[in-house]
Amino acid sequence: QVQLVESGGGSVQAGGSLRLSCAASGRIFSSYVVGWFRQAPGKEREFVAAIGWSGDVTYYGTITDYADSVKGRFTISRDNAKNTVYLQMNSLEPEDTAVYYCATSTFRRAGRYPGNYGYWGQGTQVTVSS
Repeated sequence: QVQLVESGGGSVQAGGSLRLSCAASGRIFSSYVVGWFRQAPGKEREFVAAIGWSGDVTYYGTITDYADSVKGRFTISRDNAKNTVYLQMNSLEPEDTAVYYCATSTFRRAGRYPGNYGYWGQGTQVTVSS
């Protein structure tokens, strides 16, 4: 199995930045796409960003994929040597407040549907004040 641990969450003012980390261990070789999702109170879990792992690509044929709401503000990246995926979040807005989760897909070219992802971390809280 794959174990995922998120870190880097916290409280910031609007316009600030945070860098989230997703550290993976276990059967990492079986991972294809790593995604970031978020869930605010009373709302459905939604896709944020994804990145191919070890040369894989997303459903759209690109190495990275972003939700329209975060394009131009968030950047997803990976460090294979450290088995870690990052989410750099800039120009944060109160609407970004949520628990953020990382997850790994169980097959190649995974898309934005949460059901494509088999392993999930416990989440890290991000709070953005106005």
